[in-house]
Amino acid sequence: MSNKEKPNLAVILSLIGGAIIMLGSFIIFPFMHEGDGGMMGEFWHMMVINYEMPGGFFSPYGFMGGYSIIGIISGILVIIGAIMLDTHPTDHITWGIVILVFSAISFFGMGGFFIGAILSIVGGALAISWRPTKTVT
Repeated sequence: MSNKEKPNLAVILSLIGGAIIMLGSFIIFPFMHEGDGGMMGEFWHMMVINYEMPGGFFSPYGFMGGYSIIGIISGILVIIGAIMLDTHPTDHITWGIVILVFSAISFFGMGGFFIGAILSIVGGALAISWRPTKTVT
């Protein structure tokens, strides 16, 4: 059995960042819901008297709810990229790019309070720049 070298720091940062992105999007999602008294939806209706975009600006299927869903999907894909980076370290450039792209996209869904996106971007950059050490046999 051979011990393959892995980009452990990149995997850990990407997993933590992806989890924070998902958590942040799940936390923000209920506040975007207007029909059941969601905080942001009610505030929006107080400010702009019943002005709504198609689907409702803050409804779960409206504009801001869509951003929250983008954050959830981005977080899932960052976590999948980190798991694939751990299981297939020889494809570190491919999985690093996947992590970077979906970390950047997660900024539309607030990026896990921006901390998750930043951690994932650092993890993706480390994955791309990672090189296994050469061992002399």
